[in-house]
Amino acid sequence: MNRSNRARAIVGASLALASAAAIAHPGHDAATVGASLWAGLLHPFTGMDHLLAMAGVGVWSALGARSPREALRMPFVFVALMLAGAALGLAGAGLPLVEPMIAASLLVIGLLVALRARLPAWAGMAIVGGFAVFHGYAHGAELPTAAGALPAAAAYVGGFTVATMALHLGGIGVGQVLRRHAGWLARAAGAGVALYGVGLMVA
Repeated sequence: MNRSNRARAIVGASLALASAAAIAHPGHDAATVGASLWAGLLHPFTGMDHLLAMAGVGVWSALGARSPREALRMPFVFVALMLAGAALGLAGAGLPLVEPMIAASLLVIGLLVALRARLPAWAGMAIVGGFAVFHGYAHGAELPTAAGALPAAAAYVGGFTVATMALHLGGIGVGQVLRRHAGWLARAAGAGVALYGVGLMVA
């Protein structure tokens, strides 16, 4: 990448982060579109917090993985514990500090990407799995109760599970490219995600 293209990329990334910060914590649309497979598929894309966290997990996995199998380890753990959290949300169980923990997940995951941190597998899975419970709880709790019949709820959960895996896989693809060709951009993107998490904390 020549100097001119690099400058354009930095400006573009800065503008994107600035617009994301202006969005702060947008509302999700489950309450307006009802519970369905389509609503579930859309749900992770309607909140910048969920989208950045899930893509960030994929990027971080790719940056430190020594094989494709290793790159998939943390995303699978995230999805499994996200489903556990969603079950708590659907059941109406209480879980404290959901929004602060979602904001903290962006701060931590962003820093892990920015530092290209390499942690033991168990530590990485514990971090992303712990945060996944809160993301899943938010998904489940936002399901409209009026549309909470089992088939509709199952379709909704299936939809956001597929969307989450798609975001993870997209993040892995981006992380592999950045790992080989633009490590500095991975650090900049991670720092941007971390700053977004800080913005949610103070909003």
